[in-house]
Amino acid sequence: MIAVALSGGVDSSFAAHLLLQKGEKIFGLYALLSQPDPEKEIDRVQKICKFLKIPLKIVDLRASFQERVIAYFKDRYRRGLTPNPCIVCNREIKFGLLLEKAKELGASCLATGHYVRKVFNEKNSCYELLKGCDPGKDQSYFLALLTQEQLKDALFPLGEWRKEEVIRESVKLGLFSLTSPESQEVCFIKGDYRLLFAAEEFPPGEIITVEGKVVGRHRGLFAYTVGQRRGLGIRLGRPYYVIALDRDRNRLIIGPKKFLKRKSLLLQKVHFLCPSYREESFEALVRIRYRHKEARARVDILPSGEAQVNFCTPQEAVTPGQFAVFYRQELVMGGGEIKPYPPEELIQN
Repeated sequence: MIAVALSGGVDSSFAAHLLLQKGEKIFGLYALLSQPDPEKEIDRVQKICKFLKIPLKIVDLRASFQERVIAYFKDRYRRGLTPNPCIVCNREIKFGLLLEKAKELGASCLATGHYVRKVFNEKNSCYELLKGCDPGKDQSYFLALLTQEQLKDALFPLGEWRKEEVIRESVKLGLFSLTSPESQEVCFIKGDYRLLFAAEEFPPGEIITVEGKVVGRHRGLFAYTVGQRRGLGIRLGRPYYVIALDRDRNRLIIGPKKFLKRKSLLLQKVHFLCPSYREESFEALVRIRYRHKEARARVDILPSGEAQVNFCTPQEAVTPGQFAVFYRQELVMGGGEIKPYPPEELIQN
């Protein structure tokens, strides 16, 4: 028996259809997390399951989602970082608690609508994660922190498919009209993420240029992220961007676009999908955010367990709190969380 994590979107719904075509016994599994309109989404998923003629089971993970994902999200912003809740949610919730619930309900594994591939490598006795065949939809970045135990019990029916093919076939089936084309990436946010902090007080502070000149006041560091240009509330005659957030001094550091480029970064909480991938030093392609084109780099594992990433070509808008993911061609090796730069390195005087 296979549980299919249904979101109400076309991808997970079509993944369920593909498993049925193979003769698998399946049931739909919907997780209550923190969706803005859960009743509407439950109704949509019920209609999908009725269309597919499969049972639906609903599990309430709202408390755990609040503790493990939303609390993480808010904590990172309070620290002057830019979080990636989807990576944490996949590790902690979807392939963590939801997979556990699926097994309790009699499933041997959990299938999702991710565009990724999984293979078993007999040489290193590891389950390996590969990019999806659709380069425009590949979601391997979001699964880089999964464990071997989680990968073992995961199924990805859409790994060989392209998005346009999924939509075309879903339309033919009559399934597309029941689904939403895309699931919302940050499912607990409806509108501006800053509304999550509406009841909290954040002290304003100085806006300072990389030359050390104070040019204005910010409204609280939580409201800014590296690379941001709009919404700074200042006019300096040319475009200025957020270069860094100095949490210790409560300063927003801005500068011309050229200061966004960084030759290196430091990672904490480094994780490898397979133990055999871990080496003291190795060459890799590194992606520093979901839509970033991977860049060649050398990765050195430090005695502290952190990783130093040195790019062959400087990269723009390296954002503390986001995750850098290591690739070897199509293979996902692992990754870690980007640490902040010491602010004193950024001020020029």
